[in-house]
Amino acid sequence: MTVYLSLNGLFLQKSVSLFRLLPVLLLLSHPACAQLCTGSLGDPVVNITFGSGNNPGPQLPPNVTYYNYTVNSCPTDGFYTMVNRTSGCFGSTWHNVPEDHTPGDINGYMMLINASYQPGDFYVDTVKNLCGGTTYEFSAWVLNMLQSTACNGNGNMPNLSFSIETTSGQKIQTPYNTGNIPNIAYTQWNQYGFFFTLPPGVNDLVLRITNNSPGDCGNDLALDDITFRPCGPKVQAGFTNQPSVSDTVYHCFSDQATISFSGAVQSGFNNPAFQWQVSNDGGTSWQDIAGATSTALSTQFSVAGTFLYRLSAAEAGNISVRRCRVASSVLTVIIDDIPPPGVSNNSPVCEQSPVQLFAHNGYRYAWSGPAGFSAADSMPVIPLAAVSNAGTYMVTVTTRGGCSRQENTTVIINRLPAASAGNDTSICESGVAMLQAAGGMSYSWQPAAGLSNPSIANPVATPPFTTSYTVTVTGPGGCRAADSIRITVLTKPVAMAGPDKQIVAGNSVQLSGTISGDTALHFWTPPQYISDVNNLDAVVSPPGDMIYTLHVMSGNGCGTATDDVFIRVFQKIAIPNAFSPNGDGINDTWQIPGLDSYPESELQVFNRYGQPVFRSRGYPKPWNGTFNGKPLPSGTYYYSIDRKNNFPLLSGWIAVIR
Repeated sequence: MTVYLSLNGLFLQKSVSLFRLLPVLLLLSHPACAQLCTGSLGDPVVNITFGSGNNPGPQLPPNVTYYNYTVNSCPTDGFYTMVNRTSGCFGSTWHNVPEDHTPGDINGYMMLINASYQPGDFYVDTVKNLCGGTTYEFSAWVLNMLQSTACNGNGNMPNLSFSIETTSGQKIQTPYNTGNIPNIAYTQWNQYGFFFTLPPGVNDLVLRITNNSPGDCGNDLALDDITFRPCGPKVQAGFTNQPSVSDTVYHCFSDQATISFSGAVQSGFNNPAFQWQVSNDGGTSWQDIAGATSTALSTQFSVAGTFLYRLSAAEAGNISVRRCRVASSVLTVIIDDIPPPGVSNNSPVCEQSPVQLFAHNGYRYAWSGPAGFSAADSMPVIPLAAVSNAGTYMVTVTTRGGCSRQENTTVIINRLPAASAGNDTSICESGVAMLQAAGGMSYSWQPAAGLSNPSIANPVATPPFTTSYTVTVTGPGGCRAADSIRITVLTKPVAMAGPDKQIVAGNSVQLSGTISGDTALHFWTPPQYISDVNNLDAVVSPPGDMIYTLHVMSGNGCGTATDDVFIRVFQKIAIPNAFSPNGDGINDTWQIPGLDSYPESELQVFNRYGQPVFRSRGYPKPWNGTFNGKPLPSGTYYYSIDRKNNFPLLSGWIAVIR
């Protein structure tokens, strides 16, 4: 793969990314990273970021690279393109790169290269107007585009050499080699670089970058952020009158502060010269301070602002040429103004709510206020404010440089309303309760079910079951409080006397009454033939049919209830075993005492052959010994009596005597 980049003219000014990529790779993946400058650096004299914009970016100037330009964001072998992002190349065997390397460069371009098949020079260009006898650091950033799993895990790896030569071809620096840049599973920009010294009198050089690997499957990379910066002995600077401060001092503008700086340079220059510089735009640009050419500097400040200082140094013959200088680390002087107003609070608030105080624009804060309040935070909080916390709060806001302002803010705390929902009460089913809340200006009841109007102080409540109602009372300032009332719904008494019963005279039966609801008293009537009128399971033995009534009374005035149970009493049956239907008026019919109390009973009489000769339901008329109107002969006959109602069947014989 062969790529050529131009380092002169306008192209150099807008292309920064390539050289910054190479040093990261150096630092992260190659032991030669120690070849980067260990002294002080000057401002970049070459700074290539490739610019920014929409995809695809413009092609490089003529003779910058022998590769062919393509607008395709995934270039093929021997092609390159300029893109601000790329993804999905060659079945995602290349890494997805969401942005270039240049920090803060929105839509910044990087040079994306697919290596040609033959190794060769990657980049050749001439850098002019440098300073002879000056040491420079070169660096660039490189990204291996190939995934570690591509090419069956055996993809070719980029292997780059960097060479610095005179325009006549003499080697100034032994070529630096990156070694193989490994194929890895994630996107990683790496920086590579080294430093070199131009011979005295040599102001121009040729940069040559060679790709030592073949193309085909692999050896594909992205380049960004290329820089040349002067590298010299370590230049040190600090605050003379504040030696304990490392790089920043603070003062108030009213102090008329005088700040003294001092600097020094380590050995390395034959004849060092110095120049103090100041920046008022955060380091974007630097201005030489007239006459400040010694290692000491004193400046008085009477206006607010942020001022950056540094000491630059070079060989005496080169100090007037800025691209030949190296510089110390930056010293920052921050002159504060009186902090602007910025004190407030979140009131008015209600009792038991948090009060938040706010102060801004300071470095230190000192609060004081009612009820012995004090705090040192910018936004202190009183978690549960009481009325005693209302009043004026004072705060002294002090900047880091010592400028102060005292301000106050007034906190208003409204009392909570004395909410009252009234006393708990009870009502009977289907009854009503008159609610009466107090203590506020407006009211809201929950739940709303069963209320005539949940938004008034005195709604009518008709809950179907026991319910607790909560009223939220709103007072002045929108403060709210709540109270609750419980309405117990008393159910009406219910009496169930149980199923009707039947017995044979002389026997007894147990009642099975039940009661429910609000009950205080229960009893049976009448009191005759019952074991205990207050026992729901009392035993009764009436001589004849009788109705018993279960009475239930509420203990809270919710009424009474009754229910009846009917006791059917059947008489005992005496069955004669003979009668004489001979017409003499004596014992002429078969009289069965007590059978008439079984109106549903069935009686049958059979002759000795099993043939029925008499049938009767309820036995309303006694049998006279005839069959179909004709007298039956004397003899023995057989009967069966089914009394129904689960009574056992009665059977036997009867003699007809004539």
